[in-house]
Amino acid sequence: MAEAVSKPWLTIIGIGEDGPDGLSAASRAALDQAELVIGSARHLSLLPSFSCRTIVWPVPFADGMARLRAHRGQRVVMLASGDPFWFGAGTSVTRLLDRAEWVAHPAPSTFALAAARLGWPLDDTACLGLHAAPVERLRPHLAPGRRVLALVRDGAAVAAIACYLTGIGFGRSTLHVMEALGGPRERVRHASADAMAMTDVAHPVAVGIDCAGTGPSLPVASGLADDWFASDGQITKRPIRAITLSALAPRAGELLWDIGAGSGSIAIEWLLAHPANRAMAIEADPGRADRARANAVALGVGRLDILTGVAPEILPPAAPDAVFIGGGLSDALLDALWTRLPQGTRLVANAVTLESEALLALWHGRRGGSLLRIELADAAPLGHRHGWRARYPVVQWSVTL
Repeated sequence: MAEAVSKPWLTIIGIGEDGPDGLSAASRAALDQAELVIGSARHLSLLPSFSCRTIVWPVPFADGMARLRAHRGQRVVMLASGDPFWFGAGTSVTRLLDRAEWVAHPAPSTFALAAARLGWPLDDTACLGLHAAPVERLRPHLAPGRRVLALVRDGAAVAAIACYLTGIGFGRSTLHVMEALGGPRERVRHASADAMAMTDVAHPVAVGIDCAGTGPSLPVASGLADDWFASDGQITKRPIRAITLSALAPRAGELLWDIGAGSGSIAIEWLLAHPANRAMAIEADPGRADRARANAVALGVGRLDILTGVAPEILPPAAPDAVFIGGGLSDALLDALWTRLPQGTRLVANAVTLESEALLALWHGRRGGSLLRIELADAAPLGHRHGWRARYPVVQWSVTL
């Protein structure tokens, strides 16, 4: 390991499309004293010629980290877009360095410039980075009257957003296409998603989406309608899912293990509960694993990780905050979880068969927690009238290790 440094050797400078005109005094001083400047070709071109050595940051981005750290201890300036810590390169770099090694001088972010052009309140606008993310990441934010600011790669991405919105019933949304904000090439144009015909959109691009249309919007409460999920019937149905998520009690930033994921509905709603939440699903059937993965992408939470296999033979490496067992319940699985999981982990298991009910009753007697029997019935035609048609009851065991 390299010897620790006592003062910052890396200065991260946020640069806008106005180039040197937008630099702070601190940024200018850092550039004047730099022994090396590293940044993308576009960022380097925004500034006058340098007296020191320059390096173009390679693609893919991760390949540049070793080159950067090879100059550790020199006076290095790294150029980044606007605010380096808002969907910028700053976080990717500094997470690998000690806090004493770097200092940053941000410029106004593209989000701030876009909000200033449109008059939108940033505190009530969803801000997304879609450079390397699918357009489905928009899905949880789409509702009539809501607004989204998205950073995208190029004109093709703008066209993809317009096509996606139109395809799910939000074609009436207004797209505000903003290019090179803050610089001499700045251009702001507007069109509805279903009439988008711009073919000359130039990087860098931000898109403001003023949502309108008759497409379905994702509810914000637990218990989405079953038809939001593609399934072969292996799905925790809506009322049981709402009760199960309430028992799992997701909190911001927590990790869930979803064992026997089926369609992935529990893990997906866990992820929808907060953008910082994480989930890992285990599913024995490869077809169902693929379907769960597709459901997650379609609902805007493609960060769901899925392991194909049978628990406890296969378990994720990272310790969870909560575990849901929706399939594959066995004495061996519960034994393995109790041995491996840290104290404080919340565990919820659902059972439908008599054998699984008996197993949960046994473990409830051993380990405590709460045992709940959920019995539901639906109104169904009975001759010319209606009667109650009972569903299979579900027994739910909830316990904190």
